[in-house]
This record gives sequence, structure tokens and C-alpha cells, in this order.
Amino acid sequence: MKQENMASLPLAGVRVLDLSRVLAGPMCAMALADLGADVIKVEHPARGDDTRDWGVRIGTRNTSYFNSANRNKRSVTLDLQSEAGLALARQLAAQCDVVIQNFKVGGAEKLGLGYEQLSEINPRLVYCSISGYARFTPEAERPGYDLVVQGESGVMATNGEAGQGPLKFGVAAVDMFTGMYSAQAILAALFARQSTGRGRHVQMALYDCGVMITSYYGMEALLKAGDPPKFGNAHPSIVPYGVFEAADGPLVITVGNNGQFQRFCREVIDCPEWADDERFATNTARSAHRDVLLVEVRERLQRFTRAELLQRLTAAQIPCGEVLGMLDALQSERTTQAGLLHRFEDSEAGAQAVLAPPYALDGQRLPVRMPPPHMGEHTHEVFKELLKLDDSAIADLQSRGVI
Repeated sequence: MKQENMASLPLAGVRVLDLSRVLAGPMCAMALADLGADVIKVEHPARGDDTRDWGVRIGTRNTSYFNSANRNKRSVTLDLQSEAGLALARQLAAQCDVVIQNFKVGGAEKLGLGYEQLSEINPRLVYCSISGYARFTPEAERPGYDLVVQGESGVMATNGEAGQGPLKFGVAAVDMFTGMYSAQAILAALFARQSTGRGRHVQMALYDCGVMITSYYGMEALLKAGDPPKFGNAHPSIVPYGVFEAADGPLVITVGNNGQFQRFCREVIDCPEWADDERFATNTARSAHRDVLLVEVRERLQRFTRAELLQRLTAAQIPCGEVLGMLDALQSERTTQAGLLHRFEDSEAGAQAVLAPPYALDGQRLPVRMPPPHMGEHTHEVFKELLKLDDSAIADLQSRGVI
């Protein structure tokens, strides 16, 4: 990336030491990297990040899972179980603005990489600890796993159809939300540092973020003193609103207000009598009679093709869209026009693609400056640049298995 463009990125000049692994921490670090930070990812010299063994293999050590959370980073290898490796990690932390780690509670402190220890050598350090459960609770030392937290936080109880058992999200939503919440907190701490001159200890927990995901469903459960009913692909309080079947496939229809319902009846499904039916005059009434209305709506919609319905709905100014498979969505013209895929040539696996950052500033999507790194790809580069080590010193570290 050209230097003048790099300087325009919001976090240009911010350096991050990413000691985390798997998903929540790496997602947090990747968000900072996407915004322009120089993120140095530390991996074990032999096994690397756990996710280098998860998903579809890309080349020798990269995978679909690893690549999804590690674009725009540099990778170095360090054995943090060795004194030499720990010393190098501390030297790197001394030159960084941010450290992110998701060791088990107390693990970083045992290694000499805890917040108090590193802030002594770098008082301006913003340090982010990610754990499974809040560090001031009795469960602080429990390991955190996305699926476990989805169950414990009540998130799984909101998914699926009525009568269906608990259902997880298709993606590791708790990990991903935790990564994003963590990045927000880090940015706030960096902003505060401008006036205080000191860093902060950001402490995040998967369980806390899982509870946040319950959102308005959580509020409803508290107000009703019971679990909200499940509605699957339908909306709990707006009717008709959800996924419906046309004659040749599914589509999303969102009739959000009474005016839209009038147009839906008269201009889309050719049932003007429904527009004049008192049972369906308001959304509250439609919700009360949803079982009757939705049976009729579903039957009527299956008389049309999806293309016909989308055309009619659009003409009636009712929000709608196709339900696509993931591959079709990623290869769609919409995705291409938005610039959401970044294609690159991998030195081992040939032509590859990663998702581009979701951030756009001043009319331009922020770029993928670097594809997901090969394991230890930047070890020599980083150690020469930041630690001023020469080739012989690096070769010695390599011979001892430190890197």
C-alpha cells in the first residue's frame, strides 16, 4: 500500500501485539488492523494458532478459519515457554500501543506478560484481556468456549422454530461479538490516553458479551418473567414479516407498517379484501390473528414466482430480497459492486480470496493491505525492524527453537 494512503488510515502509527489465538482475540486485533494498526501476531513456532488446523486447508499451514480472522497482520513465531521467547515478547510489548491476550485467567501473569508487569515497562500500554467469564466472579478461571456460552447466556433459546430445542448460531457469534466489543473498548482507551498519557486494562468476557446479544429478547424475558416464544424466521411482533416460499424458492418480505400492508394486499398478492378486514387493519390486530393471516399469505404467495413477487414488492415499495445460498451471495453482483471480496495470489495455494473490511471512510472501503500471513512469515522482518537483531542473532534463536 502506498505510504500516503497508509497515513490516511485512522490507526496508522498504532502498533498492536496480538498474543491471542482462535477467534475472539484475533477478530479484535483484525478490526484494529483493518483500521490501519500494525498488528504483530505471535504464534507458537511448531503449531501456530489453533485455527491453522481448522477448516479447509489453504497451502501448508493456512486454513479458511485462520484466514477469516487474520488479514492485515504480520506473523512472528515465539516460544513463550522459554525465557528467551518471553524476553523478546516483553521487548515487543515495550514498543507497542496495545496488547491483546486470551490466556486462561492468571496465565499471562505467570509468564510475566500480565498488565501490571508490562505497564511497568510501558505505562502507555492499552492492554486487553479476554476471558470466558468476568475476572471478578467465582467462575473467573473457567475456560470460555463460544458454544458453551451460547447455551449459558440464553442465546440458543431464542433460535429456531416454536417447539424446537435449543439451536446455536451458524457462526461463532459470541466470539465474534466479543472481538468487536473488545476493539471498541480498546479504541476508547486509546482515545482516553491522549489526555491522561496512560494506558488502561480492558477486561472482556465471552459470557458478558453473550448476554448482550440477547438484546431486546432479553428485555422481553425480564418484563414477562419468562422465555419469549420462538418465531423462527418470522418477526415476534410484526406481521407479515419473515421468510416466505414463492412457487420456485424462498424470499424475505418485510411488511413494516399499515400502509405497506394495504399495498401488499392490493398491489402484490391481489387480495384487496384483506386490506379492508378489521382483523388485519393494524399491526397489533395482525399479530393477534397471525395464525389465520399467515396461512392465507403463504398459500397466496406460492401462486407467484420469486421474480414476480420481487418485482411487485419493489414496485409497491415494500422491502424484500432473495434468500441466497452462501456461495451465491458471495459471488453476487451486489457483493462484487460493494468490493467485499479481496482476491490475492498466495505463494503456496495460488489464487485465493478473503473478505474485505466492512469499514468505509470518506467514500472508500478500507483495504486489505496484507493477506493472512503464513506462519512466522514476518519473524525476521519484525525482529530486525523493532528489536534491531541481526541475521546471526535471529539464526541463533531459530537454532534453539525460540522462533
